[in-house]
Amino acid sequence: MKRLKTEPPSSRRFRLSHFLFGVGVLYLVFISCNFSQFTKVVSSLSGDESYDGIGLDKVATIEDTEDADLSKPFVSSVYKDAFHWRLVDDRDQDAPLRPKEEPMKEEDHGTESVKQILDAYGRITGEILRQRNRTGDLSVLERMADEAWTLGLKAWKELEQVGDKGAGESSIIEGRTKSCPSWISMNRADLLKGDGLMFIPCGLAAGSSITVVGTPHYAHKEYAPVLARSRKGDGLALVSVSQFVVELQGLKSVEGEDPPKILHLNPRLRGDWSKRPVIEHNNCYRMHWGTAQRCDGLPSEVAEEMLVDGFRRCEKWMRNDIVDSKESKTTSWFKRFIGRKQKPEVTWPFPFAEGRMFVLTLRAGVDGYHINVGGRHMTSFPYRTGFTLEDATGLVVKGDLDVHSVYATSLPTSHPSFSPQRVLEMSETWKASALPKHAVKLFIGVLSASNHFAERMAVRKTWMQAAAIKSSDVVVRFFVALNPRKEVNAVLRKEAAYFGDIVILPFMDRYELVVLKTMAICEFGIQNVTAAYVLKCDDDTFIRVDTVLKEIEAVPRKKPFYMGNLNLLHRPLRNGKWAVTFEEWPEAVYPPYANGPAYIISRDIVTFIISQHKERRLRLFKMEDVSMGMWVEKFNNTVAAVQYSHNWKFCQYGCMEGYFTAHYQSPRQMVCLWDKLSRGRARCCNFR
Repeated sequence: MKRLKTEPPSSRRFRLSHFLFGVGVLYLVFISCNFSQFTKVVSSLSGDESYDGIGLDKVATIEDTEDADLSKPFVSSVYKDAFHWRLVDDRDQDAPLRPKEEPMKEEDHGTESVKQILDAYGRITGEILRQRNRTGDLSVLERMADEAWTLGLKAWKELEQVGDKGAGESSIIEGRTKSCPSWISMNRADLLKGDGLMFIPCGLAAGSSITVVGTPHYAHKEYAPVLARSRKGDGLALVSVSQFVVELQGLKSVEGEDPPKILHLNPRLRGDWSKRPVIEHNNCYRMHWGTAQRCDGLPSEVAEEMLVDGFRRCEKWMRNDIVDSKESKTTSWFKRFIGRKQKPEVTWPFPFAEGRMFVLTLRAGVDGYHINVGGRHMTSFPYRTGFTLEDATGLVVKGDLDVHSVYATSLPTSHPSFSPQRVLEMSETWKASALPKHAVKLFIGVLSASNHFAERMAVRKTWMQAAAIKSSDVVVRFFVALNPRKEVNAVLRKEAAYFGDIVILPFMDRYELVVLKTMAICEFGIQNVTAAYVLKCDDDTFIRVDTVLKEIEAVPRKKPFYMGNLNLLHRPLRNGKWAVTFEEWPEAVYPPYANGPAYIISRDIVTFIISQHKERRLRLFKMEDVSMGMWVEKFNNTVAAVQYSHNWKFCQYGCMEGYFTAHYQSPRQMVCLWDKLSRGRARCCNFR
């Protein structure tokens, strides 16, 4: 029966009451589970420092003097966009304790050569590892460090025995041409023996070219996880794939790290599951992929800034999904009817076909790489920041193809990266001053790899010439571990002896052990110099020293202080190439940490880190910037409240206007930045 309009809608009210009741229950659950953490995040991001938590033992207030009122929160004026993260969680997040032992003596036990190394280059983690001498008690990272330390001491002893008469050292320093052929060729058998790698001893130069002759395989079926997720289990996620890769690679800087990919050329004959051919270009600098350049048959822009040496980045080829419209055909007929001449347009098919031989030529131009196939220009890829042509010391060809032969011609006959005459300028101008006996405002520790001669020289000639460094108010040192190649270590030792600004750490360099270099920087900043603050950076980071000092001076001296480009609530990757296992990091999120290219910590935090390390209470993690965030968090929870200061101008990727530090800067960009800064303009140099 139809209900009258005057009848009360009791059923509607009943449903509404159920809905409101459910909302109330969900609200109570949210309040009890996560509201405390949510409120802290919101308060920190909004700059509200009055929040003091629920059931907390302390409030991270900041006072200028010992008699300051603890009820008054300190509001920093360091940055306009700064926020100060308050770590006041009452959970026990202390690092696991190492087995207790008697405190070691720094000079006890050790050979004469070991003492010389430690006296000359500082005391770091290796001393603790040697004293323990029980690898069964060590974690995976510590066992790796123990092995690297043993190999490093052995390499150092060999280097001392060779001395200045080593043949390897002299051959590199003199830049002998006999090891740099002007051309190289390899056939199929040679490539198979080398896993598809052709070694180019001295890299490339402008005008060098590489020709690859091969035949792509016919397509095969592969399982596509992304496609399977999009289909939600409906049908098999199998796609036809035929693709291969041509890569220019550089040398590994440290063990455990993939070689840098200077040029990644990836023709995909069946496309990205779209059945349309694609050629993708990219590069990978210091384990970070850049933005891909994709060519899919449509011509790229002809604007001057988009051209590479006058060539389009992407040429046009025939596509089945693009058909001339009726209007264009009518227009073409009309133009012919009135007698207007037309320039014929030739469109070529996609240059690669399954089962059909191709001849690909890669040529290094002035502004970028140019790829020709079958004598026709197809794509161009501009040079990107961080690499020089001489860095391209390896060619890799792999994937779904048979390679018949590879030829490299017009190669350089010397390698400038190892030549002091072209990179290491042995001039008194670039020598470092002796360590001052007085206290300094700032100590800058620069992480560097053994074969980064050009990067270190660029730093010496640019921001290390700042007035504060020349007056010894700021001290700078490079921290470098040893290389598996004896000849590189020989040149490194010679460089360190001449310039006096390198701290050689006697362990074999590995990507996972960068944290040991950070530990050495902290130790040097306390034991070798008396620094109020310590700044850690990379050798491809440009520092505006005067600007950084001004930012530091705006902070109260008595306040523990951590400054940089901060990350909050970042989660570790559990899958993929850069996965972090639960054994390595069991927590769900990382502590707040500043990105590794540049960050600053105060002396009291540095002293705490060193003391905790000597007492074997410091937890080590393979990501050095996360490790620093973890150590600062422990200081904040156990010693005193830390002022966390964030600013985007500590650039993580590249450079921005008004930067404090700029990352991923090539030696050429370093010189450009210094030239602009010397003229009073803090502007970026966005070129290779």
